[in-house]
Amino acid sequence: MAEALLGPFLEFEFMRRALVGCLALALGAAPIGLFLLLRRMSLMGDAMSHAILPGAALGYLAFGLSLGAMTVGGIVAGVIVALAAGAVARSSILREDASLAAFYLLSLAAGVLIISLRGRNVDLLHVLFGSVLALDDASLLLISAISTMTLFALALLYRPLVLECFDPTFLRGVSRLSPLAHYGFLVLVVLNLVSGFHSLGTLMAVGIMILPAATARLWARRLAPMLALSVAIALASGVLGLLASFHADVPAGPAIVLAAGLAYVGSLGLAPGGLFGPRLFRRAHLES
Repeated sequence: MAEALLGPFLEFEFMRRALVGCLALALGAAPIGLFLLLRRMSLMGDAMSHAILPGAALGYLAFGLSLGAMTVGGIVAGVIVALAAGAVARSSILREDASLAAFYLLSLAAGVLIISLRGRNVDLLHVLFGSVLALDDASLLLISAISTMTLFALALLYRPLVLECFDPTFLRGVSRLSPLAHYGFLVLVVLNLVSGFHSLGTLMAVGIMILPAATARLWARRLAPMLALSVAIALASGVLGLLASFHADVPAGPAIVLAAGLAYVGSLGLAPGGLFGPRLFRRAHLES
């Protein structure tokens, strides 16, 4: 058993690199996913993960599989789509979810088309599903830098972010930090989606953000335990997904997200906030 669990990481360097990448993703993306969940913006994360595709695709078209070009392109495209969706929502009868859905569909179609102009099917699969088992030093440094930046930013914006989750109107009335918290958080979302894009691909990146957060929400009521639990679940999903990929010879990115999904489905049935958990964890009332 120990050989099956530890052997791949001790023997193969690419597995150790993938493990470090999963740890960095868990530390940065999982807390962002929890705040997305608490702000009822989970589907926005999915839309934004596709919004970065055209920019990354243009970087790929111009420079090939260049880490810097695809990163800058993805960040620029994500920020443009977020600002455009907000502008449309404020200037028309469409709500923000409708404008985001429209931009996300346009972005996904445009990104796939751009990649297809030059690339092969294997390049398209690399962009859509990532290559966590092929992370090099530059990719690991980028993912780690984004995670570190995310943790520092969350520490600085923690109080206004918490207030905005539960009462954004109150925050706007009492603090000038409301725009900084809102737009700063959107930038963090884009950065972490770009980080996940390099390892899990554009279709899988949002999974490591939302699924561990949703699972943690089912088990915990207070924010601090939710944050810690979401990071732990994201890391455990990464480890289990990598082991499943190694032993069963399946794609690593989908295996990682599927492991997080299985944790969510199990928690949905058994956790205190799930379907059957309230009956299992119900406390007996005191009788006089």
